[in-house]
Amino acid sequence: MKKKYGLIGYPLVHSFSKSFFNRKFESEHIDAEYINFEIADVRELKNVLRDNPDLCGLNVTLPYKTAVIPLLDDLTDNARSIGAVNVIKFRGRHFGRPRLEGHNSDITGFKESIEPLLGPSHRKALILGTGGASKAVFHGLKQLGLGATYVSRSRKPACLTYADLTPKVMEQYTVIVNATPVGMYPKVDECPDIPYDLLTPSHLLYDLLYNPDETLFMRRGREQGAEVKNGLEMLLLQAFAAWQIWNS
Repeated sequence: MKKKYGLIGYPLVHSFSKSFFNRKFESEHIDAEYINFEIADVRELKNVLRDNPDLCGLNVTLPYKTAVIPLLDDLTDNARSIGAVNVIKFRGRHFGRPRLEGHNSDITGFKESIEPLLGPSHRKALILGTGGASKAVFHGLKQLGLGATYVSRSRKPACLTYADLTPKVMEQYTVIVNATPVGMYPKVDECPDIPYDLLTPSHLLYDLLYNPDETLFMRRGREQGAEVKNGLEMLLLQAFAAWQIWNS
């Protein structure tokens, strides 16, 4: 019987996962299909499970990476510490439905993608944004031995604001990760409000976005001599990790 995998989120018009996995299934002759389940409320997950008894695993995207957690039966240590889930593994059945285990493959994709770029001068990082993706970045950097601080538009505990990014801060924090949607297509003429004139060739700018290939955040960093990278490799690596989770 053909296996079925899918993605829950809202909206899903620009989803990467569906095309990626269906191409993978076709090229590797895997008898499976990947379906988008665009649900306006995370509680509709129960309807997805009821109507698709042949489901073998799910991905989770915005805005449900955190909201889905109360609906799950168990979490891995990574998912629990991050507080966000982007992969659901089905383990047997529990009262007529699969037992749902939450994983986070974003942290795997991010770590494997950024680690080769890190050098001795990269000890501290700024994470722009405080959403679900930023939490995976924070824990990934921590596991790689970097101290990380969130940057938020509004004043929050344990966060800097953009106004706090002084020359001293920018000199100390040589890794800057954009975990916000600012600069994503179609608003390609926007970028996070950091002091780009304080960037140097010692800085590394990593953008979780991948559309466009080079965001304005990346371009302004590159113009100052900083090393830059987008999130496409992270996306591919987290998808590979999701496949391994479902099939382990």
